[in-house]
Amino acid sequence: MGYSVGQVAAFAGVTVRTLHHYDKAGLLSPGSRSHAGYRLYDDADLARLQQVLFYRELGFTLDETAAILEDPQANALEHLQARQRRLSEEIARLQRLSEVAERAIEVQRTGVAMTPQERFEVFGEIAFDLSYATEAELKWTGSEGRREAMARAAAHTKEDWRRLMREATAWRAELLTAFDEGEPGDGERAGDLAEEHRLHISRWFTSCPPDMHRRIADDFLADPRAFALVVPPSQQRPGLAAYLHEAVHANAARRAPARTDPEENR
Repeated sequence: MGYSVGQVAAFAGVTVRTLHHYDKAGLLSPGSRSHAGYRLYDDADLARLQQVLFYRELGFTLDETAAILEDPQANALEHLQARQRRLSEEIARLQRLSEVAERAIEVQRTGVAMTPQERFEVFGEIAFDLSYATEAELKWTGSEGRREAMARAAAHTKEDWRRLMREATAWRAELLTAFDEGEPGDGERAGDLAEEHRLHISRWFTSCPPDMHRRIADDFLADPRAFALVVPPSQQRPGLAAYLHEAVHANAARRAPARTDPEENR
């Protein structure tokens, strides 16, 4: 006795189109046809379909599933173990994302409520890219500085944000002037601006020693979304991110504690 494609679709909880696709891909071809030419599936076909759906549920592609089912020498255990490792990694990643969302919800609950007009008034062109914020949260997860920065940001009042952004706007204007006038990135003027930026972070968010400031500047150079939090795209110039990166690193090197040569103490 054979089962029609409609019956099998109902048994398995899939669509007729899915079964046709599996047939066309050579993954599950029915064992016979009716006199009228309709597909008929036997018990062996149903057993194979069960395996196909099992591997599909685990996230295997059709090609991967076909390789496992068609090759008698295929080691299904190795494939399953590899899939288990990837699923475990994905579960861990989703758990971290869930924690990020939970913290973001908490910030929204405790943060300053602003209308769209107020947000534009305060932040202007500076926009917080959600994808970058999420990646940054994952990158710096577990960081005490990150937790402090998030807590302090959530506690800022509207007036705090206005003062913060006025300060940042004035600093940005000086940075652009220094860059446009050709001041060297490792020069005194650029270094002073880098130091102002470091102190700005410490004043409003979290303690920012030179090493941390260097890592922040590395993000400015590596990710346009990070640099856009400092200089909006409409005000950026080619090479400006590299200029600020150089200034921050030069300033950090100047402020690093001097190392004592052991030979001097002998």
